[in-house]
Amino acid sequence: MRTIKWIFLIVIVTVAGLISIDTYISKQAEPNLYNNIKKVPIKKAALVLGTTKYIAKGKKNYFYIYRIRAAVQLFKSGKVKAIVVSGDNGTKYYDETTTMQKDLIKAGIPSRYITLDYAGFRTLDSVVRAEAIFDLKDYIIVSQKFHLERALFIAKAKGQKAIGFMAKDIPGTAAAYRMKFREYLARAKAFLDVYILHTEPKFYGKKVKVIYKK
Repeated sequence: MRTIKWIFLIVIVTVAGLISIDTYISKQAEPNLYNNIKKVPIKKAALVLGTTKYIAKGKKNYFYIYRIRAAVQLFKSGKVKAIVVSGDNGTKYYDETTTMQKDLIKAGIPSRYITLDYAGFRTLDSVVRAEAIFDLKDYIIVSQKFHLERALFIAKAKGQKAIGFMAKDIPGTAAAYRMKFREYLARAKAFLDVYILHTEPKFYGKKVKVIYKK
């Protein structure tokens, strides 16, 4: 009986901890989130966080589609002068960054203003490398709100002045519910990475020059 009580207590404490971290990260990011293109401050560059273009059985991933559209909107409206796409390029069969680059070019963004970060294996890697490798300090991060909040939390912890432009979400779908559940765990991991583990990106490497539209 005592064992059951301890298990129940551990579960309650764990859930409470996850909810507290989730709320803290959301509140911290709130002042720096934008969804109206007219109100977005002008910055030098946008960092687009990667995800796969297709999900099971070749079905389109609308998280991906809407991130691309948001990045295009920022560039064409003059809010940014360059775009850095950051994603997982772990194998020759999986390359988020090149796929994003191709779709941005198809949408009318000149290739010379698109810079690729092939080592954005995690959100932490993408955000830390944004400054360490691409010299971005005061920039716009592009993703859905739930993801942006965590990215902005990491950016602030690293002393960056990033803001977030929210790509369209897909609320009420099975994919959205899955991502929300995953996000609770991802935020707890981000909290540990920043404050306890002091986790570094998997790779750093040489500086990369970003070309800005004049």
